[in-house]
Amino acid sequence: MKQSFKLFSSWGAKIFAFLLAVAVVLLVEFSNITNRVVTIPLNVTLPENLTAESLVPETVDIVISGSERLIYLVDPANINASADFSEVNSSGIARVPVVLDFNQDVFRQSSLSVKAQPSSVRILFSSGN
Repeated sequence: MKQSFKLFSSWGAKIFAFLLAVAVVLLVEFSNITNRVVTIPLNVTLPENLTAESLVPETVDIVISGSERLIYLVDPANINASADFSEVNSSGIARVPVVLDFNQDVFRQSSLSVKAQPSSVRILFSSGN
């Protein structure tokens, strides 16, 4: 008896095997996502008419998230952090966000994300009289 070619039989099992293979590939790819924490200098701009009474932060931690293969290739020297208090015009505690400046296109293309930790800083100001 001649055996028939069974490539096109049992489609359900073949589709299930394909979907399972895709799920395994995605699981392996996303399980390698990790974080790298790096401390970089923080450029703080203070208001001219007020005096800082609390400590002015000099550094900030940044968290680089993504593939374990790629996060260690990022040069932290290419990331600048700043906090601008120049618009503060009264005594008291002021809070401003930490702004990160880096080439966002490179990070988007490689599926990396960068966040400041903490995302904002606060300083106590007095009128200095």
